[in-house]
Amino acid sequence: MNFSDLGIEADLVEALASKSIIEPFPIQEQTIPIALTGQDIIGQAKTGTGKTFGFGLPLIQSLGLNPDKGVKALIVVPTRELAVQVTEDMELATMNRSTTVVSIYGGKAYEGQIEQIQAGAQIVVGTPGRLLDLASQRLLSFKDIQVMVLDEADKMLDLGFLPDVERLFSQTPPTRHTMLFSATMPGPVVTLARRFMQKPIHIRASDPDESLTQANIEHFVYRAHQMDKDEVIGRILQSEGRGKTVVFTRTKRAAARIMEELNDRGFSAGAVHGDMSQDARERSMAAFKAGKKDVLIATDVAARGIDVDDVTHVINHTIPEDDKAYLHRVGRTGRAGKTGIAVTFVDWDDLHKWSLINKALEMGIPEPVETYSSSPHLFEDLKIAPGTKGRLKQTPIPQKEKRAGQPPRTPREPQKNPRSHDSSDQGDSRGRARTRQRRRTTPS
Repeated sequence: MNFSDLGIEADLVEALASKSIIEPFPIQEQTIPIALTGQDIIGQAKTGTGKTFGFGLPLIQSLGLNPDKGVKALIVVPTRELAVQVTEDMELATMNRSTTVVSIYGGKAYEGQIEQIQAGAQIVVGTPGRLLDLASQRLLSFKDIQVMVLDEADKMLDLGFLPDVERLFSQTPPTRHTMLFSATMPGPVVTLARRFMQKPIHIRASDPDESLTQANIEHFVYRAHQMDKDEVIGRILQSEGRGKTVVFTRTKRAAARIMEELNDRGFSAGAVHGDMSQDARERSMAAFKAGKKDVLIATDVAARGIDVDDVTHVINHTIPEDDKAYLHRVGRTGRAGKTGIAVTFVDWDDLHKWSLINKALEMGIPEPVETYSSSPHLFEDLKIAPGTKGRLKQTPIPQKEKRAGQPPRTPREPQKNPRSHDSSDQGDSRGRARTRQRRRTTPS
């Protein structure tokens, strides 16, 4: 089956084919025919299953070949990185049409986004905060919205965005076509759907009885020592078949430190975290996607925006907060039907947290094996060549340290005062000084 068989028009099919996207994924096969009829949809699928084109293609096609200028479609996403990714996919699909797409999110200057809106962009992809900000300034109107999509709804809930999403819904026409996509369906998301959607059809991309974790991802969980993790990662990065790799950590400071450490060890690493400017984050993501950097260190906030098909390894430097966060992290690999490897480090203090994740996901790994960078099972599990060290190059020793390692120079003997030939001369000079001192203190 191809996209034409699903009812997608030829110019859209050609645009996808230019990037070798030929056959639809299951979520697309199920979603596209129903979405083309204008039926409201709740799509439940794991991350990396291709749902962006599942809602994007029907959305674009419904606007027509040459839509009038002005915002006609709204796609709401939880993070800046996901906004950029969805925008790129939509721009790819619309390359043969006059339809234009604008990405609206915080951390970027208002001017460029406002100019694109005023130029007549028909599709807006944005995060709730910036969308409402521009709407409150009357720079963005939702009164003509025909199609509205809420992507990663469960992440919206986690980030506390649902009240903002409700405000966005209330500013759009009630006759709009609405599609909601989410990896999980917690109660508040279901309530939101019931309130703002009209008789939605619930679509699952996979069998509800299948394993909670993706079968095409191999999971390894190690109880690792904090001081040894960098060396373990350095060795994993030299494993057989290792491609692009994402390393997740809990804090922004740790992400910056790990990036610096891996670069120092000779690897090509970038980072995405909250202390970076938006431009810097986008440059880092672009370098990773283009292959200029093959290791990306990220915090959880960036997890959903990393949509790269050829990620082979995900490494959890610190354990995720819960089972949902675990799924979102490891979902960066094993995408588009490919296989992947997920490695998780569990600190001694986090064993209880891991037991909860293991139980919720039914992983069958109740007790992570104690692992060091020299452990034989690490090399065997991840196909690392024997004798591999966690460094591609030796760190040059700073100049000061080199000097410190050399034997000290022999101090030169101080030059003797040519006038001081013996002790008697020295005594005479001291005597003359005392005489002068007495003369100064004698009253006249």
